[in-house]
Amino acid sequence: MALSLEERTVLVVGRGSGIARAITLAARARGARVVVAGRDRGELRAAYEDPGVAAETVDVTDETTIATLAERLGQVDHVVSTASARARGKLADLDREALRSSFDTKVIGPIMLAKHFAPRMADDGSFILFSGVAAFKPAVGFLGVAATNGAVDFLARSLALELAPIRVTAISPGVVDTGIWDALGEAGKRAYFDDLRTRNPARRIGTVEDVADAVLYAMTSPFLTGVTLRVDGGEPLI
Repeated sequence: MALSLEERTVLVVGRGSGIARAITLAARARGARVVVAGRDRGELRAAYEDPGVAAETVDVTDETTIATLAERLGQVDHVVSTASARARGKLADLDREALRSSFDTKVIGPIMLAKHFAPRMADDGSFILFSGVAAFKPAVGFLGVAATNGAVDFLARSLALELAPIRVTAISPGVVDTGIWDALGEAGKRAYFDDLRTRNPARRIGTVEDVADAVLYAMTSPFLTGVTLRVDGGEPLI
């Protein structure tokens, strides 16, 4: 039987847009209290007009801010970390600091979140981490992204063992229609999406709601832990 989110507290670390926003809205629709946290508290507060959504400050690359947030919030039931810092580029162009930032944000940051929040969570709580399709489908120019996402997958398994019975799941999105692709320009984005949707088995581009649904499934499934849910339309198969 699925666990209820009614009156439970969900912490969503990330921005006030895209996937993080979709997760926040989906959790609220299921009756959860949501705390959104990121580097810019003002921006997060402005993103939501719902009194059931509170905004806090945290920097996942700074353990002190994580510890302070955990102390301030007390018990939470579910923690979702969507924060990312992508290290893209071919090997010759990869910047060492960008690689460190990517790993620090998506791997070390969630480790510190688990360190400070797990002791305050009930046994039926959960952590949701974010990997990505590059971990399963290597491509030139995405070495840093693939290495980081692969580490997240193994982190979810390791934390699931150490934090049991608290559950830990990684979500691995494929290409999802978020603002990140706007940099291609309207025509470039349309061409890229049209090409991909004709080749992937799902025959469509993912939405932020697709990913949010997977996150809520992971939160509320009491027999699911230590796995990566691949919400990618079958992209690694092509």
